[in-house]
Amino acid sequence: MSPTPPQLQAGVARADITPPLGYRMCGYFDERLSTGILNPLHAKALVLRQGHTRAALVFCDLIGIAADVSQRARRQAQRQTGIPADHILLAGTHSHTGPLYFDALRDHLHERAVAQHGQDPCELRDYPSDLVAGIVQAIKDADAGVHPVEAQAGVTQQQGLSFNRRFHMKDGTVRFNPGLRNPDIVRPAGPVDPGVGMVFFRDARRHEVFASLVNFALHLDTTGGTLYAADYPYFAEQNLRGQFGRDFTLLFGTGTCGDINHFDVTTKEIRKSETIGAVLGRTVAAGLMQARAMDRPSLAIRRGVIEVPIQRFTPAEIAQAKKDMDKIGTSDMSFLDQVKAYKIMDLQSRPGTTIPLEVQAFRLSDEVAIVGLPGEVFVEHGLAIKQASPFPVTLVIELCQDDVAYVPTKKAFTEGSYETVNSRIAPGSGEQMTDLAIRLLRDLCPAQNVPQLSS
Repeated sequence: MSPTPPQLQAGVARADITPPLGYRMCGYFDERLSTGILNPLHAKALVLRQGHTRAALVFCDLIGIAADVSQRARRQAQRQTGIPADHILLAGTHSHTGPLYFDALRDHLHERAVAQHGQDPCELRDYPSDLVAGIVQAIKDADAGVHPVEAQAGVTQQQGLSFNRRFHMKDGTVRFNPGLRNPDIVRPAGPVDPGVGMVFFRDARRHEVFASLVNFALHLDTTGGTLYAADYPYFAEQNLRGQFGRDFTLLFGTGTCGDINHFDVTTKEIRKSETIGAVLGRTVAAGLMQARAMDRPSLAIRRGVIEVPIQRFTPAEIAQAKKDMDKIGTSDMSFLDQVKAYKIMDLQSRPGTTIPLEVQAFRLSDEVAIVGLPGEVFVEHGLAIKQASPFPVTLVIELCQDDVAYVPTKKAFTEGSYETVNSRIAPGSGEQMTDLAIRLLRDLCPAQNVPQLSS
């Protein structure tokens, strides 16, 4: 009989990472200044400990995590807690109502403001450093609060909230978001992932649920406006607090939803963030009834990095893109041309001819695993990982460690449209990343007769 594994311990904490009012907001291709707070932005940390193995997962109400912020936060957290940097996952939820604190558009607007005013009135504070401090504090607080827990995990289905936003059109093209009730729509160009992965944590002494990690593939672009907001996960957490108490923490890891939106363009109905959050919250609460106990937790972590080629442009194209940055957010240039100029300039900030894609895999038990991927990943990649995973419950979280923009499929690159224009990587990179994730999962679960890698 195998020995009883050490007790799994967990702690959760949150830090407020809301920027000052007047800071630029992210998500769209124009300058949008914040005017208030609908609900605060948080970095929520989950620290896990079993024996000598320790890990931290942090979920931030942000469009994404800048590579520099990720590196600084992980290094500092390692120094201050002893949790290895490679065992720390940092994820952005992809809220479109948070700060614009990195990328080519931010740099362009910042430089223009400095040229006009001598300083940037929108950035009177060093927000990236504040963000690093908040992430590290959340990890420290969660680590200080670890205690024995019981865990349950499962997967349930959420229908009717997510829709593939790419469509085959009558003229033979593929378009993203072609407009409500567009008569030229033929059919969706891809699937959705209705699976909701859940891990519930109970205090081992009181047996009360105090936190849940939830994974669902749906873009966080349901709020809009100029008020800081965490989008629909905020309302999901409020709904779950009605059942589990006001101190309950929802740790929301966004699934692979680079091509998934919250509205069906074939109808006129667009659900609001409050409704989406409430529906998802009820689904998660009901899922607890079917979740299975993790009787033999076995915490382990694997990590891998692949270097993938970036898209290349001529000096003339780069010079033209630099000129065109002033047209972003105007009607002087088509939307996709604006996106291309932004993408070209953003690539200039990345040295070399490749981008590192870091993939992490966390095993919680023989049946439960978590995968962290960089970028806005197409849903097909997440589905492929889940299908090939030897773990019945596999949570696949996007926008981890580095926001490398869109990670489409090879098929999508041949079809074109917004996401491929806005991608920085070469076709086939997403498939390589997917295969790496599957290899890491198999390394964590060396069982026989697992599905073969995709070609």
